Amino acid sequence: MDSKILLENGTNELEVLEFVLDGNSYGINVAKIKEIIAYQTVTPVPNAHPSIEGIFMPRDTMITAIDLKNCLQRGQSEPGGLFIITNFNKLDIAFHVDEVRGIHRVSWKDIIRPGATVSTAEESISTGIVKIEDRLIIILDFEKIVTDISPETGLRVSEIDELGDRRRSDVPILIAEDSILLNKLIVESLKRAGYTNLIHTGNGQEAYDIICECKKDGTLNQHVQCIITDIEMPIMDGHRLTKLVKEDEETKDIPVIIFSSLVNDEMKRKCEALGANAQLSKPEIANLVRVIDSLVDKK
Repeated sequence: MDSKILLENGTNELEVLEFVLDGNSYGINVAKIKEIIAYQTVTPVPNAHPSIEGIFMPRDTMITAIDLKNCLQRGQSEPGGLFIITNFNKLDIAFHVDEVRGIHRVSWKDIIRPGATVSTAEESISTGIVKIEDRLIIILDFEKIVTDISPETGLRVSEIDELGDRRRSDVPILIAEDSILLNKLIVESLKRAGYTNLIHTGNGQEAYDIICECKKDGTLNQHVQCIITDIEMPIMDGHRLTKLVKEDEETKDIPVIIFSSLVNDEMKRKCEALGANAQLSKPEIANLVRVIDSLVDKK
């Protein structure tokens, strides 16, 4: 399950692990996965969220097990199957699934937004759909699943108030984030931190189109002096956006900040190879502001 080469090169591709629940195919970005193990007996947690099966301790590390069937409103999982152990937002979480089918290399361009083909429950926690052979694989939004269960693991907007009094700044910042909720929260947080000149987009392609338009009409410096981007996004991901920006003589000096749930030591090395100026994990909204302050001041 190694996707190092794909992500380092900024090829706009990812590897999706296909797994099965109730005979339906779902997917997760391989970059989130630590390992896959056989189901282990878990210890129930009193008064826990109904989607939390319990906790267990492989290799002396306590991990929370989440019942994906319950998250998808398909009842409760029975003992058996597999645990997909993930790491994102600096958390180790196990997701209970029936079986794993394999890994597929796909382009972000081939991932479409969920629509009438999925149920209401699936649509609310899905980032997209990709067709493999004769199957539709629904890629789930595991960050949203965890945040819905445990809100304190999400973006902590209240951290902005801890920064104290802030001066207003009209430095133009371009944001690429496909999650409607997170996009809104990032914009609100930056405005509370004093940054008022914001352009927010839903993926890397939309952000890059704006950059190209600004280059064409000579207004790049007026509209884009800092870029904040997620990694996982349909059509164009953050790695590809970073690569395009940093390989262009006209845009290479614009600071690029990766703000993603996938940031870890391995991912930081990949982002640095692409030229990113900074990488932060999504809960760290106050640190994001500090990094913007630093990069904008340097610029």
